[in-house]
Amino acid sequence: MVSLFSRPKGTVGLDIGSSYIKVLELGPSKGGHGLVNFGMKKLPPEAIVDGALMNSNVIVESIRELLQTHRIRTKDVVTSVSGHSVIIKKINMPAMSREELEESIQWEAEQYIPFDINDVNIDVQILSNAGSDSEQMEVLLAAAKKDMINDYVAIIQEAGLNPVVIDVDSFAVENMFEVNYDVDPGQTVVLVNIGASIVNINVLRGGATAFTRDITLGGNQYTEEIQKQLNVSYEEAEALKIGGEIIRDAQAVVPEEVQGIIQNVSDNVATEIQRSLDFYTATSSEDRISKIYLSGGSARIPGLTRTIQARSSVDVEIVNPFRRIEIDERNFNVGFLNEVAPMAAVAVGLALRKAGDK
Repeated sequence: MVSLFSRPKGTVGLDIGSSYIKVLELGPSKGGHGLVNFGMKKLPPEAIVDGALMNSNVIVESIRELLQTHRIRTKDVVTSVSGHSVIIKKINMPAMSREELEESIQWEAEQYIPFDINDVNIDVQILSNAGSDSEQMEVLLAAAKKDMINDYVAIIQEAGLNPVVIDVDSFAVENMFEVNYDVDPGQTVVLVNIGASIVNINVLRGGATAFTRDITLGGNQYTEEIQKQLNVSYEEAEALKIGGEIIRDAQAVVPEEVQGIIQNVSDNVATEIQRSLDFYTATSSEDRISKIYLSGGSARIPGLTRTIQARSSVDVEIVNPFRRIEIDERNFNVGFLNEVAPMAAVAVGLALRKAGDK
């Protein structure tokens, strides 16, 4: 079984997103972690749809190209998955050892997973914030459909790499966050990773996952609406989405309607995020969220941070996954890293995995 939680030694983070593939390698530094390698390559539309790998040849070639361009020789990689084929639940179980838990979880998991238990890979983690009742413990259960995992493993192996861990996007962002930010253990914060096609929501209470949800929504909605309403190409819509412009009759043009289209989609994204947070607070004793941290490529969409903040009445900040990562300015374009930083959140979290770190 491919572990969803264990962390190997000497690995490369490989984030296979539906819009971009990112590779990232870290090494030890005086401050803790230093950036060794980072690269990203845009995928053509429809290469990955709803987490399903639709064009494996393009994906494999993109991974190979990134490895060659950035001279990455490490073969062991950590990647991650998300979406409807991944189930994450926090459950209460009788207190037991790790060995006993691994023996009994297969039976226990059946009541929480809406798939045939034989069709999923399961992993568990005993949470440190176990309940006050010493006879009970809180367990984080993660399950991912085997056919999806097998597809990712096959792609990675075809690219000449060795997939040692398949993680979950939400946990990768959490791992990145823990290294880069200090949070009061008494606070509840929300990590929202807005990708091209999926929004990952992870509520952290006391430094541990209290609630997760994946929403099938993201940056693609902006592109599709701009394309449809303005009758422009995919490339032009992508440029307009992030505040760029298009060239018409040798002149740079930003159609007046763009801002309204972006705002309408942002309102929809903010509403869906707030619905998840409302569900969490309605089912939890915790009703005060201190802060929301945004990551993902779509976090850079103009006005989205402001819209989410207005809808949630909670302070919103875009994360910097390189905040405490040492960067040698002789080897990296710092301006470029600052620009794409939100897109690197998952890759940084994956690259931080190491052996024995439970």
